[in-house]
Amino acid sequence: MDHKAIIAKINKHKKQPNLRFRLKNRTETFTDTLFYTLFDIETPVEDNLHVLEAMFEELVDLACWESEKPCKKVWKNYVEKLPGILEKLNKDAEATVNCDPASLSIEEVYMAYPGFYAIAIYRLAHELYTIGFPLVPRLMTEYAHRQTGVDINPGAQIGNSFHIDHGTGVVIGETAIIKDHVKIYQGVTLGGLYVAKHLQKTKRHPTIEDNVTIYANATILGGNTVIGANSIIGGNAWLTASVPSDSTVFHTPEIKIKTLSNA
Repeated sequence: MDHKAIIAKINKHKKQPNLRFRLKNRTETFTDTLFYTLFDIETPVEDNLHVLEAMFEELVDLACWESEKPCKKVWKNYVEKLPGILEKLNKDAEATVNCDPASLSIEEVYMAYPGFYAIAIYRLAHELYTIGFPLVPRLMTEYAHRQTGVDINPGAQIGNSFHIDHGTGVVIGETAIIKDHVKIYQGVTLGGLYVAKHLQKTKRHPTIEDNVTIYANATILGGNTVIGANSIIGGNAWLTASVPSDSTVFHTPEIKIKTLSNA
């Protein structure tokens, strides 16, 4: 097969007219700039908001494929929400300082804690998601996922003072609801009981009430599953049904120890 024929075949199979990976790269740059604007004391807020607006206009041009949707109005609405998002994120950082005896300072949380970074990008993405601009928020949270190992869908609803410790392997699904003062550890999954395309518009993921702690590698599945307030879910627990308030749930493994005498 000659060179022109190869090119023709490749072009024939490039079927997605809106698939521009430039959008992914630009979203990552926008996400970094937004994070620095909110948190870095040396980054001028006023100047950077102008930079971010120009970046966002490019994202709109790349990602808003349906011309009848008013994507151009999204930025103004979004900027108005930034102070409230920052206030929530400061509460998240304070929750981490108060929960984790290993934290030396709140500055360490902002700069070095993957759980906080994942929550920050989730909160910044969630507001874009709720005002009807879905692809860019998904790219933002996937960028955080790649860096931290924490996968939070931008559609999830998460309350105040949320703490993720360690973080790696955490999965929080699109329709999960997490209320205030919740703590979760590495490997926790808040997922769907089963996967089917027709469930797209239904609540597929669990609800976690106030003051719940979920320890490492626990799996909680199903849209009707509610973990009651003030409960503790132990490590490696597997739940597909609701738990009342003030419960303690734990997994008891069977442990067998082989020695030379009974091997």
